[in-house]
Amino acid sequence: MSSLRYDRTPDMSVPPLSTTLVAMSLDDPAVSERVRDQYERLLRDAHRALDDGNVPRDGRREWIVPGRIEVLGKHVDYAGGRSLLCTVERGIALVGRARADRTLVVRDARRREAVAVPFEEAPYGTMPWAVYPRTVVRRLVRNFGAALQGCDVALASNLPSAAGVSSSSALTVGLTLVMSSLSKLPETPLWREGIPDRVALAGYVGALENGADFGVLGGERGVGTMGGAQDQTAILCSAPHQLDVFRWAPVQHEQSVPWPSEYTFVIGVSGVVAAKTGAAREQYNRVARTAHHLVRAWNDARNDTAMADARTLSDALQQAAGGAAMTELPLAIIDAARASANDEFSAAMLEARLHQFFEETFHIVPAAASALASLDLDGFGRLVSLSQAGAERALGNQIPATVGLVTLAREIGAVAASAFGAGFGGSVWAMVKQDESERFMARWRERYLRS
Repeated sequence: MSSLRYDRTPDMSVPPLSTTLVAMSLDDPAVSERVRDQYERLLRDAHRALDDGNVPRDGRREWIVPGRIEVLGKHVDYAGGRSLLCTVERGIALVGRARADRTLVVRDARRREAVAVPFEEAPYGTMPWAVYPRTVVRRLVRNFGAALQGCDVALASNLPSAAGVSSSSALTVGLTLVMSSLSKLPETPLWREGIPDRVALAGYVGALENGADFGVLGGERGVGTMGGAQDQTAILCSAPHQLDVFRWAPVQHEQSVPWPSEYTFVIGVSGVVAAKTGAAREQYNRVARTAHHLVRAWNDARNDTAMADARTLSDALQQAAGGAAMTELPLAIIDAARASANDEFSAAMLEARLHQFFEETFHIVPAAASALASLDLDGFGRLVSLSQAGAERALGNQIPATVGLVTLAREIGAVAASAFGAGFGGSVWAMVKQDESERFMARWRERYLRS
């Protein structure tokens, strides 16, 4: 577990970036020699890519942005739910330098590919990953206009792509940090008003990806997915040696839970690619549309017309509960869900999604945080299993590969295991003892490949 998220050459004249975003340096004693060596290699690769593009060495700056683990909180962020999160030791290293024209040039050192994004055009198309720099440029140009400066950026990553560890959001966060820092956007009045702190920045980059407005900062076409701000918040706001509980829409930090130092996460990548901007996008968005459908159903069915419309599924549930404690799913919203069934969403599907969201947000995440804080690892494992079962039953985003990885992990001794991320492929995390992790990983891999 880690929270490597830093600008190694910070501009100390820009306090919002140097003090609220620089979490840890590679020189920090908490960073292991192995991790430090990995990132130094990535940074060298990124510098070499800029050298190959004849970008001058003077004025370059370096950033590291990690991937994340959604420990719990499956498909809840865009619906106002609750998640338990942390970052991982792998990530993306970026090296950037300002350039004179209004163009972003991004070079991927590992893929040996490059994309140029002119600020005044920024069309979509070409390489699949190019949608992310184009989305960042379009949104920053819309919100900050002439203050945005062109940049040369090279990146190198050791995150597996389309594997559920949020490589795409790490890229959008990284590019937003690079461009805003090199352009000194945090010095502008509009940035100070709209993005006053790190939590707000996480919400803004989430809105950048999904295309929504963010306060005074108007929306622009996103990457095509109907997500929230979970990944961006984990990347920007997690801290070392703990898990963090966040609420969504808007982003709110609720609780930090110490991580037991004798345990670690092992991640099993299924090998089934699930790119949210590719083949899995429609499936991912359908899960999100189910939640949005339920909100509309509640707003159409409720009797109190003086009550403001619910914005999220969490709002709808709390309105339906009428101020009562959220100990069980309100019958009024179940009735509204059933009555709203149509050709796309059956009554059974809508009710299952309601139960999944309710259990994950109001029971599983808070109870799991309490269990982990009190070192009740058996209880933590049971709650994680409930979350996994809810995803298999109600989200339709689990596949035989991820279900099989979870089952195998528990069979060979993991305290807890769960699929995470958007689903339809991706990865599974397993909680195991540090001193047994190498042996566990070898057995897990061998049994998975054999199956």
